[in-house]
Amino acid sequence: MYKLIAMIPARLGSRRIPKKNIRYMLDKPLIRYPIDLALNSDKFESIWINTESEKLGNACEKFGVSFHQRPPELSDDNATNRDFVYEFLKKHECDYIVMLNPTSPALRQETVNGFIEYVLKNDFDTVMSVVSNRTEAIYKGRKINFDGSDKIPNEKLEPVEEIVWAMTAWKRDTFLALQEKGECPVFGGKLGTYGIPKDEAADLDNEEDWRVAEGILLAREKEENNRRYMDI
Repeated sequence: MYKLIAMIPARLGSRRIPKKNIRYMLDKPLIRYPIDLALNSDKFESIWINTESEKLGNACEKFGVSFHQRPPELSDDNATNRDFVYEFLKKHECDYIVMLNPTSPALRQETVNGFIEYVLKNDFDTVMSVVSNRTEAIYKGRKINFDGSDKIPNEKLEPVEEIVWAMTAWKRDTFLALQEKGECPVFGGKLGTYGIPKDEAADLDNEEDWRVAEGILLAREKEENNRRYMDI
C-alpha cells in the first residue's frame, strides 16, 4: 500500500484576491475547504499546510493539520509548485504527495475520494485533475479534435482535457529525481488524468472567479424539488 500525504499550499500574501485563504466563502474561510476534504478522507498518513505565514500555519494546526513553513524565497508571486513542492518533499517521506488546492472550494468529497482511489490503483508518476470538454477546439489556428469537413454533434467529438489545479498527485521519488536532473517534474514521468465535474473546477484567480465559485456553492444549497418550469 502506498503512503500518501496531503499538502495544501496557502500563501497569506496573495495579491489578486488579497488574503483569500482566510477570507470567508459562505460560512467558513477558504482554507477550511481543502482541510475538511483531507480530514474527511482516511487515506492520508498526514496532512500539511504549506505556507510562509506562521500565523496562518498555527491557526490551521488548531483545525487538526500540521504546519510546514516554506522559506521566504518561495513566498512571492514568482514561486511555482515546482519550487515549493520540491522543497516540501525534501523534508517529508512518502510514496505520493497529493496537493489539494484551496482555490478549488467547489470540490466534493466523493470526487476527492475517487481521485485518491485512482492514484492508489494505478502506477502513475503524476496524476492531474482535468475537465473534459466535448467541443470544437482550436489552438493557434489549428483544429485539434475535428477536421471541419462537417458539423458533428458535440457528444461524438473526442474530448479535450483541460488541466485544473484542484488536485494533483506526484510520486515523490520521480519528482525529486527529475528536479535534480534539471527537468520539469510537474508533468513528469508516466502521466495520468482524472476527470472532475465542471462545477467543481472553479479556480480562484480573481474576484470574478470568487463570485462564480460562491454562486456554485449557493446553488447546491437549493433542493432539486425547488426547480420551477414554465407551463407550456
